[in-house]
Parts: sequence; structure tokens; C-alpha cells
Amino acid sequence: MLVMKTDRRKFIKSASVLGLVGALADVNARGMAAGFSGQPSSAEEISYLQQPLSYAYTALEPSIDALTMEIHYTKHAAGYTKNLSDACIAEKVNTTALSLTSLLASISSYSVKMRNNAGGHYNHEFFWKSLHSPHPDNASKGELSSALQTQFGAIDNFKSQFEEAARNRFGSGWAWLVKTSDGKLKVCSTPNQDNPLMDISECKGVPLIGLDVWEHAYYLKYQNRRPDYIKAWWALLNWDVIEQRYKKA
Repeated sequence: MLVMKTDRRKFIKSASVLGLVGALADVNARGMAAGFSGQPSSAEEISYLQQPLSYAYTALEPSIDALTMEIHYTKHAAGYTKNLSDACIAEKVNTTALSLTSLLASISSYSVKMRNNAGGHYNHEFFWKSLHSPHPDNASKGELSSALQTQFGAIDNFKSQFEEAARNRFGSGWAWLVKTSDGKLKVCSTPNQDNPLMDISECKGVPLIGLDVWEHAYYLKYQNRRPDYIKAWWALLNWDVIEQRYKKA
């Protein structure tokens, strides 16, 4: 009987260890699929929680009007954050252990709800941080400026390609400037709330600039004139933030 009890204890202990190993393996598999190896990602980390804006709703006028900003931030973006939280609870994501960038990089392992709302939350938080009050002479400076000129021949050539990507994104989506794994700069676009960090995205790289071309981002002021919105948006870009992203990428 003593032998049987000892064997039973060993079995229970072994099963517990194997269960823990299995759970860790599942987390690790998702993390490795995300390119997560315990090293910080070169992409900008974003909290799972919606952060306060660093400027007033009126700060981006006249390029983006205050009412659009208020609705965009408090309704649309806040909705993505709430739905992301719900999806994480339902799918048992440990948000203290798995970064949002790692989750995005293994998004094919999760539900459509997770894909839409993790992308929507990340994209909007990234977008807000990219903006400041309008600067009429707003221009890229520093290392990124040199890289853009080298890659595209001129800053204006880059802007033309970016505007084309944003203008021609059918329906809803985003236009991006990314730094690819081989160190090059690339302009691309994604549908809906997909982004370049997702393993399912055809547009891959470290995001440097993202432009929201969903109608809710501009329709109150520009109606169907998406090209006008795109051109007005250039004055809002915070090139200091984007320069730092480029240096870290």
C-alpha cells in the first residue's frame, strides 16, 4: 500500500509538471510565432489600455476637426479597446506576460474578433502618438529624411507614393511606411484594422507611420474627399516621434 501511495504521488507530481510544461509550451509557441524570444521588439510597444491623448481635441484643427477627434477617440477607438479586453478574457490571454506586438505577430492563432480589435486598438494608439498641432512647414529631418531621399529619390516622391497607397486603399484600411527586415523603407497599405506586425499581413515590417483612411477618421469634415484629408494630414505628423521609431527599428 505504501508503494502504491508513493507511486500515486509521483504520478500526480509528474502530471502536474507535464501540465505546466504543456502550458508553457503553448505560450512559447505563440510567442515564437510572434518572433518573441525574450528580447524587446523593435516595433513600438503599445499598452492594452487606451491612453489619454497628449493634446486637446481642438489641437489638430483645421486638418482634423475637434468633433471628429472626439468621436474617433471616445467612440471608435475606445470600442476597439473594450472589445480587445473582452477577447483577451475569452481567449485566456495573459496580457501581463504577452506583449501586444507579440500577440499581433501570432494573430493567426486567435479569433477574428481578436484580429480586428487588437489591430484597431494598436493602430489608433500608434496613430495618436504620431500627431501634433499643424505645422505649415512640417518636414522630416535627421536620419529618416536621408533614408527617405535615398530610398525614394526625393521626399516628394515618398509623399506621392504614400498618398497613392492611402487614396487607393479600397474601402476601409490604413496606409503605412514601414522598415522591412532587410532595413529598407516601404510604403504599403492594409485592409480594415490589419497592420504590418501581423503574421497574416502582406505588408510586413516595423511601422513608422500609419494613416487611418476609414471614413470615420475624416467624413464629418471632408465627406468623400479622402485625397483632401490625406494632404491636410501631412501638417500634423510629429517627425520627432517618427525619427525615434526609425532609429529603434
